[in-house]
Amino acid sequence: MTSMPAPSNLDSEIAARLKRSTDGLLPAIAQQYDTGEVLMLGWMDDEALHRTLTTGRCTYWSRSRREYWVKGDTSGHFQWVKSVALDCDADTVLVKVDQVGAACHTGARTCFDVDVLKAVEGGADSGAAASDQ
Repeated sequence: MTSMPAPSNLDSEIAARLKRSTDGLLPAIAQQYDTGEVLMLGWMDDEALHRTLTTGRCTYWSRSRREYWVKGDTSGHFQWVKSVALDCDADTVLVKVDQVGAACHTGARTCFDVDVLKAVEGGADSGAAASDQ
């Protein structure tokens, strides 16, 4: 289990709604606000979400380094927050950003453009998937 930092300044009404993982984190999807391009996935705890909401810059919790990191502080590739939304289950955050430079630590614009998996379009299970919703 990840060692989490001290309590947060996140608004208590927002904090009460969140459904966190067992280690206190929420997945945070960063999306380019004007094109809809999915840029990256990071992790936020309550304090990272609070900082993201109040500073206008994306702040994430690094599970490997066990510290906060603000996108762009070391790389110069900033994420300027345009909006923040919870999904319907309050267990994922969508942060619409204006990405300056690369979003991926590899230097790529997005973390999702290198290893594209081919999926069968309209496969035999497509009807079952639609009825599951």
